[in-house]
Amino acid sequence: MVTMAAHAPVLTAMATMRDGQREQKKAAHQYLESFQKSTEAWQVTIGILQSGAEPEAQLFAATTLRGKITYDVNQIPPDALPSLRDQLLELLKAFATGPRPIRIQLCVCLAILAIQMTGWKDVVPLVVSTLGNNAESYACILDFLKVLPEEVTEGRKINLTEDELHQRTQELLGDNARIVVQLLISYAQSSATAATNPQLLEVVTSWLREVPVADVVNSPLLDVVLSALDSERSFDTATDCLCAIFRETRDVDEYLPTIQILLPRVIALQPRIRQAAEQEDTELFKGITRIFAEAGESWVVLIAREPAVFRPLVSAVLECAALDMDRDAIGLTFLFWYELKLYLILERYIEARVQYVDIYAKLVDILLKQLEFPSAAGSNETDLFDGDREAEEKFREFRHHMGDALKDCCEIMGVTECLSKVLERIKAWMASYASQATATSVPHWQQLEAPLFSMRAMGRMVDKEEDIILPQIMPLIVQIPHHEKLRFATIMVLGRYTEWTANHPEYLESQFQYIVSSFGTDSKEIVRAAAMSMKFFCTDCKHLLGSQVVQLQQFYDQTLDKLPGISQEELTEGVASVVAVQPPSQTFELMKLYCDPLMARLMVRANAASDEDGKLAVADLVGLITWFIQIVTPYVEPGQENPAVKYCNEIFPILSTILDSFVGFTPICERICRCWRFMIISYRTAMAPLLPQMANKLASGFAASKQGCFLWVTAAILREFSEDREHVDEQTTEAIYAFFEAQATNMLQMMSDLPPTDLPDVIEDFYRLLTDALLYYPYKLIRSPLFTPIFQAGISALALEQRDPLIATLHYLRDVIGYGGDNPPSSTNSPNPPEIKQAVQELIISNGEFLVKQIMAGMMITFPSDCFTDGSGALLGLFQLLPQQTATWVDKTVRMLPSGTVREAEIDKLMAGIRERLALGEDGHRKVRILLQDFTNIYRRRYVAPRDGLGRLEAERFHFNA
Repeated sequence: MVTMAAHAPVLTAMATMRDGQREQKKAAHQYLESFQKSTEAWQVTIGILQSGAEPEAQLFAATTLRGKITYDVNQIPPDALPSLRDQLLELLKAFATGPRPIRIQLCVCLAILAIQMTGWKDVVPLVVSTLGNNAESYACILDFLKVLPEEVTEGRKINLTEDELHQRTQELLGDNARIVVQLLISYAQSSATAATNPQLLEVVTSWLREVPVADVVNSPLLDVVLSALDSERSFDTATDCLCAIFRETRDVDEYLPTIQILLPRVIALQPRIRQAAEQEDTELFKGITRIFAEAGESWVVLIAREPAVFRPLVSAVLECAALDMDRDAIGLTFLFWYELKLYLILERYIEARVQYVDIYAKLVDILLKQLEFPSAAGSNETDLFDGDREAEEKFREFRHHMGDALKDCCEIMGVTECLSKVLERIKAWMASYASQATATSVPHWQQLEAPLFSMRAMGRMVDKEEDIILPQIMPLIVQIPHHEKLRFATIMVLGRYTEWTANHPEYLESQFQYIVSSFGTDSKEIVRAAAMSMKFFCTDCKHLLGSQVVQLQQFYDQTLDKLPGISQEELTEGVASVVAVQPPSQTFELMKLYCDPLMARLMVRANAASDEDGKLAVADLVGLITWFIQIVTPYVEPGQENPAVKYCNEIFPILSTILDSFVGFTPICERICRCWRFMIISYRTAMAPLLPQMANKLASGFAASKQGCFLWVTAAILREFSEDREHVDEQTTEAIYAFFEAQATNMLQMMSDLPPTDLPDVIEDFYRLLTDALLYYPYKLIRSPLFTPIFQAGISALALEQRDPLIATLHYLRDVIGYGGDNPPSSTNSPNPPEIKQAVQELIISNGEFLVKQIMAGMMITFPSDCFTDGSGALLGLFQLLPQQTATWVDKTVRMLPSGTVREAEIDKLMAGIRERLALGEDGHRKVRILLQDFTNIYRRRYVAPRDGLGRLEAERFHFNA
């Protein structure tokens, strides 16, 4: 018997979590977190549940008990488990009437215990008989029946083998399926209230994966589910249940008899669509829509096979889309239209496609109407959503989903037919309202903007050879009256169809002038759209704009400073694309024409930059220059001077001076390094004359700033001037490798002076660089005196807890391990020399115990989840290379775990499993990896990961209504 005194520290800590000061709350949180993993938590939590403590404390106790049963059953002797089960059953009886949150937690506790008590065979009958046959017990029984299959499905959290879990699943679920169905039928027939009890429907839904769906459909339960749709109390859960039934029949050939029963029952619900729309009941309409849409998704292959039989179902889904006035339900149908399209575009379903074309044609009409912006309230044209920004954002996102549905329609109907509907709407608006439009007012502009948006959405589907509809539309849309949203929509359409325009140059001039003139408007949104469209025009029509390349620079220079940052980049990317396709003989002069004004701006800004905004402006200008270097890559014969490199040679001293002046400001360093990196990537070996100057600046910059961006450029140089590249002489290769070693030496000095936690980003960049060095210069690096300290520094870096540096380091370590065997991750296909294998194996033998310890500690305690795969991959590599030594290192590591966390028997079982699998050879190595993943996951869940319950104490207070 646990006394109230034993409860007191826990209850006091909970009160502190609720009402204490910040530091007190932190201490209380730490205490409760430790308490949840302790052995005394078993009796304390049961004692709190048996006491008269307040519901919040009892809920915490029940949640803690669930965690104990999930992760800490090893703390209880096997012969004491029946006693724990009996205590749980008594607690369930005590909480049968509520509060429900506590009752559910206790049901989960009992379900998890049942999974692990493999000797307990009569789980469902015992729970039902213990709780009794009165009305108060029904809610508790239903809760238990609901959570049991859910917890069995989550059984990977529990320390059972796959075979044990499979067998227990059959015993708990498969063997009880028919018993549960009969229990549910009996309960449903006990009263009218019971038949519409949401709990009953939740249990049916929960067991559908275990009970043959035909058993439910052919039983009175189907009528119960369908009748529950009539009750507001049970409508939502009945909808969930019915949709779950549909999903269980997705294998349509196996469940055809069941579908034949369900189809007429579903079609019979169609009158409810209009009823819900007329009642303006949004939730009811969404539920009915979901029923028809999910039935369609589940039976989509039959809909394609037998269009005459299933057309009523498709028509019902269409009606849901047509009557949805709030745009809340139509989105539920989009997946159905997409999946049906996937079948109808197949040759074997061509006849069905013909029979459904009219449905998709009506869907296009519906979508074109739904795409319309709402009409303004009163005369407030500037705020169509009456200040509701969330509603506006939701509408914009929704339009893009509708655009995807329009693409589906295009694939069924053909693009020309879809565009014809767009043209009809544009012509209809022109005929009705164009004459009424003024400079300040455009009547019913929404009816014109919607087809424009749809045209933009369909752009990817339109072939650049289309010669029927687009030649009629394009001259019309550049004459549309001025209105901010209409002009924005038109600009976006023109930007989407630039490939078509490139193939129809006669339309280029009018469109190009429309875009250029849009930069003069006062609307920021239009200017941003114009910059984006200009990028696409210049990119796709670059060969047509060659004669205007000089005039284009004047426009670029005059417009650039008026644009926001992202639009400056888009416009720059566009004009650089035009420069890039001009003859190489013009490259140098054009680079000077476009970039010299940027360099002049850069020097002015650099001289004046005294605050952060001024320095960021300098960084942005370097970014614009980088676009030209990235895109303008003229082809030059080997040995000849590259005109773009000639220009790089001119600007390099200026960039170097700016770097020296701002070496402590990260954005400028990063932008200049990115610029230099693209010089290497774009012009490759032609950059050789600039390499000595660049290497000096990279070395001094890295030493002064300790920023990883200098290593980005170093990595690019290593790749482009590696030993296996053509046109790279040995002297250059040696010089570059010596430069790399100098950078590595600097980095190792930094890592010896500072802990890894102070250098996470630089460590990431360093080990990414090393991965390249190992790939392109493996023999030089492995024979280098730096190889061992670099490897050891990588092992130390595994103490970090950040994802990206850990992944970079683990990738490098895995690659090093690979060089100890016959199939290293090399850039060549040559065999791995014996002396290289021996050198790597000796390195690993000397450092393997520490490496295994760091990886295991990371997987059990510190690694983010994204790093587990690479951690276990490194262990797999070690087992493949040195199986017996690695097993010994793992054994030593797990036996160093804190006393009381892992029993000796568990460690012995793990090591026996490892040795057994090692005896199987290569296949066994992969099974060892799985063993270690399971072991570390279980340890992490037991002793490291926070348990449930604490978050609830910190959050809002719960309502404990039964």
